[in-house]
Amino acid sequence: MSIIAGQGGAAVSMALLWAQPGEQGPRTAPGPKPALSVDAIVEAAIAVADADTMAGLSMRTVAERLGRSSMALYTYVPGKAELLDLMYDRVHAELSTGHNPGEGWQTAVETWAGDLRAFYLRHPWVLQVSYARPVLGPHEQAVLESLAAMLYETGLPARTLRAVVSCLFHFVRGSARTTAESRRAASATGVSDQDWWTARSTLLNEVAPDFADRFPLSVRLAKESAAPPEGEPAPSWDHQLDDAFTIGLKVLLDGVEATRTATASLP
Repeated sequence: MSIIAGQGGAAVSMALLWAQPGEQGPRTAPGPKPALSVDAIVEAAIAVADADTMAGLSMRTVAERLGRSSMALYTYVPGKAELLDLMYDRVHAELSTGHNPGEGWQTAVETWAGDLRAFYLRHPWVLQVSYARPVLGPHEQAVLESLAAMLYETGLPARTLRAVVSCLFHFVRGSARTTAESRRAASATGVSDQDWWTARSTLLNEVAPDFADRFPLSVRLAKESAAPPEGEPAPSWDHQLDDAFTIGLKVLLDGVEATRTATASLP
């Protein structure tokens, strides 16, 4: 189930997201000056999510990582909803937001997409946060801004570019989600991919002995696409997913280029 971001107090979340450096530092309070800060809390929360997924994230687990009580965190962040917005935006700061215009828009977008997919696989919890309502923080926005800069080089109209942006984000997130879930499947179920497929294939032959006759193209596609070049070992499922991403991205961008060429030739 996806987690919808932006459910906390809008005014507080937006103020925290867009606070200038130094504005999120330790706050003055009665008694000794606290050693906490919004930045420290967000970094700890990201570490919890990276290690334990979103299921293990709570104000309590973040506080425990910092060696504090949950109540100490509320001085800085109102609650988990606002913390999620801050985490989601902050972790996007890892991504590069520049590109070399001389390398061409397609090469630049390929690099952008590959970096974004790798980012999702480093932080798979990010994929659990729905993109239906963006956080609207500076780092998330910078990722979009960098893609827009690349695509505007195509000269395509804004309506087309907006659709391309949406398509690219959906494609990259979808590819990363499948890979992340595939990597998690063995540990979550206690059954390896090889054992799972072997068991299901055997049973499928028993319960549907005419499967190949009923679905010949599906069987053909699976066999032909999985066949390795002569003399090479069969690729792992993870490798096949990487390959599907690379080929799919190229086909998608070739389509954008074809659209650009067709649009440029119009009177």
